Amino acid sequence: MDISRSFGVLLHPVSLPGPYPIGNLGKEARIFLEWLRDAGAGWWQVLPLGPTGYGDSPYQSFSVFAGNPYLIDVRELAASGWLKDAAAPGGPFPRVDYGLVYRWIWPLLREAYVAFGERASDEETRRLADFERENAEWLDDFALFMACKREHEGAPWWSWPEPLKRRDPAALAAARERLAVEIAFQRWVQWLFFAQWSELRAEVRAMGIGLVGDMPIFTARDSADVWAHPELFMLDENLDPVSVAGVPPDYFSADGQLWGNPLYDWEELEKTGFRWWLRRIRHALKLTDLVRIDHFRGFEAYWAVPAGAPTARDGRWKKAPGEHLFRKLLDELGSVPVLAEDLGVITPEVEALRDRFGLPGMKVLQFAFSDSENPFLPHNHPKDGSCVVYTGTHDNDTTRGWCEHAPGGQLDFMRRYLEGRGISFRSCADAPWALIELVFQSPCRMAVFPMQDALGLGSVARLNHPARASGNWTWRLAEGDLSAETAWRLRTLAGRYDRLRHE
Repeated sequence: MDISRSFGVLLHPVSLPGPYPIGNLGKEARIFLEWLRDAGAGWWQVLPLGPTGYGDSPYQSFSVFAGNPYLIDVRELAASGWLKDAAAPGGPFPRVDYGLVYRWIWPLLREAYVAFGERASDEETRRLADFERENAEWLDDFALFMACKREHEGAPWWSWPEPLKRRDPAALAAARERLAVEIAFQRWVQWLFFAQWSELRAEVRAMGIGLVGDMPIFTARDSADVWAHPELFMLDENLDPVSVAGVPPDYFSADGQLWGNPLYDWEELEKTGFRWWLRRIRHALKLTDLVRIDHFRGFEAYWAVPAGAPTARDGRWKKAPGEHLFRKLLDELGSVPVLAEDLGVITPEVEALRDRFGLPGMKVLQFAFSDSENPFLPHNHPKDGSCVVYTGTHDNDTTRGWCEHAPGGQLDFMRRYLEGRGISFRSCADAPWALIELVFQSPCRMAVFPMQDALGLGSVARLNHPARASGNWTWRLAEGDLSAETAWRLRTLAGRYDRLRHE
């Protein structure tokens, strides 16, 4: 994959500022794009865009194909004449309030849907029908899933009546008839999301900026994907997971991370020619230009934890047919526009899989400052530039927060390393921009940093704590954060290190 020397900013749309209790795809996203253009950035990286549920994590979605209705800009619905009032429910909202979002946005969407049915033009009706036809392979199951979920007051699918849980044809037919209005509404909501995202993506492209998406390797158990395709997952006769996904003890948790996602039945997937995975990646590439696959090492071997185990410590590694999958992707797509999140327990086999298909791996500076042999230090990055370097990711603390909690010996090493590269570091207040300059110096062709680092923010702006089940994904930009001064500072550094977007 050919990526020119460039840089990007990691900011999930929920973190955009604005008058509502969550960021969305409206005018604030355009303001951010203009700021990226002024800064000379070549990329905007987002997190997964799917609909979120309990815990609000974009990595645990009701569908790997659907879009998140919370990101719909209701001002556009008012402008179309489908809403009388798109006023915010109070405010200001310095952090995302998911509970309020849920209570506020669904009544508005339902009101707009009724108005659409009464006043939609022939062209709008045609576009909706085209969307439904083109996406029927996933949309029909998803809309039915969400309608059934609402009928059962949000309960997970495995607690539904047995015929519906097992997708008995008669039960499905009865549900489609009984819930026809809600199913049509859910399809319409997805049309809205993808229409707004497509408009935004067109503007991104017009500015010469690329979009980097994010794809969790696993799917949520309570999802349309597992309910509609149980044969593709390791489930027992009661449709309960035999074992679940996680990782062994790591940087983030002494007990490992117990994610709880059902594991794939890779043998069954391979029998189908990986058809489901091909559809998934094709769909993702309609939304973004590159796709970062989270937990890439799971394509070579995955950590299988027995269902019901209290922690991830009791898991074991099992092999996956990653080479066969990526060979199929190469045959079908002609290229594999994937960034490999190759962090954690990485073996020579994982590296060989990544390198065999020319996939850029990741380097994270917050993991770098132990000794001169550390592979995350820039002088050890691949000299051919086949990597993406980050100050930190959505799972890390902000760089300033990390610095303020790092051991003194680590900071001493970092100070010496930075000074050896002509970068000043006096205190943790300097750390964000010092590490931004360091990622710009790296031979990796793409350099990325979270928006929080450009603002020099501490731990209060951390987006996610991987070992914490709640209270994540709520940080937002404040009005005025997208300053011309910060954009100019980035543009100056990008020019110095040959990372300016080619205009």
